[in-house]
Amino acid sequence: MNPTLFTVASPERLDTFLATHLDASRSAVAGLIKKSCVSVNGTPVEKPGLKLKAGDALSVILPEAPQAPEEYLPDFEVEILYEDDDILVINKPSGVVVHPAPSYKGATLVDWLKHRGIRLSTLSGEERHGIVHRIDKETSGAMVIAKTNEAHTGLSDQLQDRSMGRYYLALIDLPLKDHIVVDAPIARNPANRLKMGIVSGGKSAKSAFAKLQLSDDEKNELIAAKLYSGRTHQIRVHLGSLNRHILGDGLYGYKGNDSKINRVFLHAYLLYLIHPRSGEPMQFIARLPEDFQGILARAYTKEDYHEKITDSAVHHAFDRVDEWV
Repeated sequence: MNPTLFTVASPERLDTFLATHLDASRSAVAGLIKKSCVSVNGTPVEKPGLKLKAGDALSVILPEAPQAPEEYLPDFEVEILYEDDDILVINKPSGVVVHPAPSYKGATLVDWLKHRGIRLSTLSGEERHGIVHRIDKETSGAMVIAKTNEAHTGLSDQLQDRSMGRYYLALIDLPLKDHIVVDAPIARNPANRLKMGIVSGGKSAKSAFAKLQLSDDEKNELIAAKLYSGRTHQIRVHLGSLNRHILGDGLYGYKGNDSKINRVFLHAYLLYLIHPRSGEPMQFIARLPEDFQGILARAYTKEDYHEKITDSAVHHAFDRVDEWV
């Protein structure tokens, strides 16, 4: 197998450098080192904390993606929005977990990809093949999958410099007072380990929320969200700080009892990126799931929300975001 090569630009720990450039956890990096898959200047290394110097040459041999276990064969289908030799763009259904985890026993999106025989990058470790960015289980919408390690590296760099991103649509339980930007750090909630929260000393996080349309009874609202960072549950946490909650999001404070509100109504509607091989700017629209469309049809005037849910309308909703507070 051909190794993936890197040149160190400035002094840094080996595990930190590889975690950043491979978009992998430190434990995954440590696993690669333990298997003698990492060499520095031609010599296999044994210590994750090795101090790298500027100009050091790294070589990483990445494992092949294994096949999904028979007991985790997927029983769901996923809409493919685009595919070529480098990337795959999908519309992830609500209810699908993206990658395996010790706490989850069942088929994941990664299992579906492997079962379909789709070639995947191996940069993110054995449980996250091809996964460049994630979406929560109950959230639906656009995701890009890396099919090669080169594509994965290029897309990860775009996540860092924000040249790749998504616009989200959400239904919330109380209208926003105005368009708003929330800039507040996020970390694990010390009182509830299932949740994230705004925590002093947490990772910096910034979100912008644009009002799109009130429901006909003016109790709920369709909004768009744009992220300037990628923290776990970021939209849900920042809305919660405004005493606003996504319909169905009981974990973060939604208290409605409508039987048709049975999951978190958050959807990654528009994905934009630069193709990692051609350099071509690209964008993809993930159509709304039927349950999301059903709530809009039931509670919102159709002619109005059809005008608001277009790629140009969502883009333009954030034209003056620098003036928001």
